[in-house]
Amino acid sequence: MTDLIEKRPNFYGFGGLDRSAHIREREGWLDELLERPETRLVPVWRTRSFVLEVDEAGPRAAMLSAGEHRHLVAHAESIAFLGEHEGVAHVALDLSPLEETDLLNILAAHGGFTDLRRIGPLLQRFEGSLLAYARGLMWWHQRHRFCGVCGHPTESVKGGHQRSCSNEKCRAPHFPRTDPAVIMLVHDGERCLLGRQKVWPEGMYSTLAGFVEPGETLEEAVAREVWEESGIRVRNVRYHSSQPWPFPSSLMLGFHAEAKSFDIVRNDDELGDAQWFTAEQLSDFEALGKFLPRRDSIARRLVQDWVESVRPELYDAVDAVPSAYPVRTT
Repeated sequence: MTDLIEKRPNFYGFGGLDRSAHIREREGWLDELLERPETRLVPVWRTRSFVLEVDEAGPRAAMLSAGEHRHLVAHAESIAFLGEHEGVAHVALDLSPLEETDLLNILAAHGGFTDLRRIGPLLQRFEGSLLAYARGLMWWHQRHRFCGVCGHPTESVKGGHQRSCSNEKCRAPHFPRTDPAVIMLVHDGERCLLGRQKVWPEGMYSTLAGFVEPGETLEEAVAREVWEESGIRVRNVRYHSSQPWPFPSSLMLGFHAEAKSFDIVRNDDELGDAQWFTAEQLSDFEALGKFLPRRDSIARRLVQDWVESVRPELYDAVDAVPSAYPVRTT
């Protein structure tokens, strides 16, 4: 799959999972998969992912075999077939109805639940993408238990990839939702534009971003968001790459754009601060009391790829700049 792009893939994408969408239509197929002892169960609990962390090694996705843990299915609020990897089916289970003490009694020997963003950059690419996929799909099930057309309860069908209204007079189908959002590194050749929201940790700066509106192209969304947040006009909007970002349900569409105006007029309702930074300043960001975005985010990738294009000798220094958000480092 990675031959689809020339760039190195972003975190949480291109994991190599075969989604096998054709088998979702088969009646009873999910039950058959759960009866196979080799099927892997991917538990999610209240948006947290199930991982095994060992002090001397990197974290791993703590997937469970259906042969030993088939009983967990009875506790699941939602179940969804994720796909196959090397011929083995992977199924997500939302165990949110269980209390934390019950989970500890059942699963403590196999791993624990944590925020995926805390350890995402340290996971193997397949495991990171799988956990992100499971988290996003289970979030959608939690938020769509009732029909948006008539208000009746919905039922999970097609292996967890559709919910159908239970009202016979309605039967409206509902599909997993992904919200498109543009995220952009604006530059003038020598400087890049970064901003920060007021609720972020002190010193945290990132690229500008925002959701695409109905009837809007991606390029228009880039220009609009940059103008609304910073008062900067842009040109030459160029697509960079994309990233699934299930926190909770976005697809981040990354761009680089050139500035054609340079005086920042910050929208105080959108940003707490916005500044131009040179690559040299970014390489010494921590000394300035500032931090870059999460290492697993496309925002970080946009910044680092820009630095590599204008001052490649500073790339390693910028790569070493920490994020204000905690990530396990052992």
